[in-house]
Amino acid sequence: MREIPNTPIYCTKNGAKFLKAHYHQDWNFVEVKTGDTLDLGKNKLVFVEARMLHWPDSMFTYLTGENILFSNDAFGQHYASELMYNDKVDNAELFQEAIKYYANILTPFNPLVIKKIEEVLSLNLPLDMICPSHGIIWRDNPLQIPNKYMEWAKDYKENQVTIIYDTMWNATRTMAEAISEGIKEVNNDITIKIFNSSKNDKNDIVTEVFKSKMVLIGSSTINKGVLSSTAAILEMIKGLGFKGKKAAAFGSYGWSGDSVKLITEELIKAGFETINDGIKEMWNPDDDAINRCKDFGKTIGETNN
Repeated sequence: MREIPNTPIYCTKNGAKFLKAHYHQDWNFVEVKTGDTLDLGKNKLVFVEARMLHWPDSMFTYLTGENILFSNDAFGQHYASELMYNDKVDNAELFQEAIKYYANILTPFNPLVIKKIEEVLSLNLPLDMICPSHGIIWRDNPLQIPNKYMEWAKDYKENQVTIIYDTMWNATRTMAEAISEGIKEVNNDITIKIFNSSKNDKNDIVTEVFKSKMVLIGSSTINKGVLSSTAAILEMIKGLGFKGKKAAAFGSYGWSGDSVKLITEELIKAGFETINDGIKEMWNPDDDAINRCKDFGKTIGETNN
């Protein structure tokens, strides 16, 4: 803007507010709202506010003639490729990145996602391309990604249980693996994924929580609390406001054994339906403890049949 002073900046009311707060400049802001247009000569830009998808200032811009929707953060990914287009990249990788982006960024705004996509689709605009502000450009059947968003926004879940744990000396890991074995013994159709929250990427873990109908979280007890990675992943999960998911806690301990109770409390605060009070085992699990964990897993598997 120093190089092109007085050039108009077309943005929402919140966009102007945020830019002023960030740069402290009184630029030539032109505030627009849904339905406003900008005549470019041959074509027009049509503005559509998209508040909380995923910022308060977000908006879509539709280019007539070229039939392009510039969708801002919606339909994007934290993903880049020199191939640029959805018909040229590996689609399994693309959709994994797309669902990861949705799970970690847009989950709290599910009702707004549904409302906004329905609004845009109701306009019946010809659509040849969706260009998000970051990620791959959708040009082959571009409506496939709004349709996926509609599916993901409706409290999405697959036939999956995700087990997340952290451990000091592998006792809680042993419990996680035994619980997994118990689930499989009674429910061979369910997908089970196990993650160590101190070693696996937190955004990948959250993605699997998003896909799951049940989540198990375990931690060793430390200083009457939980391990730091467990606390962090619980805080992330709580902030995303998942709906319609079940959960339970587990963990090992040597002294006070508070972790399972604390995890259960946090899962309830996060909106999960806890199916029981969890399971805890003292010190390094012996054969009897492992069998108790397997039985606990069988209860989980039967709950999800």
